[in-house]
Amino acid sequence: MKTIRSGLCALLCLFTFAATAQDSGSWDGLVEVKPKRLDAAYILPGADFRPYTKMMIDPAEVAFHKDWMKRYNQTATPSNRLTQEDAERIAAEARKVFAEAFAETFADRGLQIVTAPGADVLRVRPGVINLYITAPDTMSSGRSRTYTMEAGQATLFIELLDSTTGAILGRALDQRATRNTGRVSISNSVTNLSDFKALFKQWAEICVKGFEDLHAMSPVPEDLKPGQKLQP
Repeated sequence: MKTIRSGLCALLCLFTFAATAQDSGSWDGLVEVKPKRLDAAYILPGADFRPYTKMMIDPAEVAFHKDWMKRYNQTATPSNRLTQEDAERIAAEARKVFAEAFAETFADRGLQIVTAPGADVLRVRPGVINLYITAPDTMSSGRSRTYTMEAGQATLFIELLDSTTGAILGRALDQRATRNTGRVSISNSVTNLSDFKALFKQWAEICVKGFEDLHAMSPVPEDLKPGQKLQP
């Protein structure tokens, strides 16, 4: 419980800082740019991504929407209400699925994943915040069938750092819902994980393309202007 709460506080603070940064055009020395595929992105002027050929991916922080459990429990039957243990289990599953999706996608694109810092290693620090699962599976024996059109939504928060110095080179935010089939279908732990893994894989593919763009157009201009569109 302590892990989820501390992660939630840290990530929500970052989300608040991001909102402030969007108004000012900068964030902690980074300048807001116009991203191709994400809601918001910030890059360090003068950053050079060409030396990085490997990735070190931190375990993802996972933080639920602040009212998610409260809203769900207000309408759930007593036997299906969420507990803190349920939230811990779901968060652990989300971290595992997120790690798998990113590792698989990066490896498929030829990016080597390593576990130690190095001059050619870019550190990726991801987080999933405002996670909202429409119909979470409590695994209770008396659970009734639930039908939904989508599993839920979440916001990706990601930072790119030099792995040896810890210098922050970029940040990005993106909010998305899981795929919507246009028709209701049964929701359970298996379908929820599958749908969120598809969302996480979509984010991973976007991040890989973004890294490739940054690599191709490096070094980033020193006179980077807020709202500038970077071209490879």
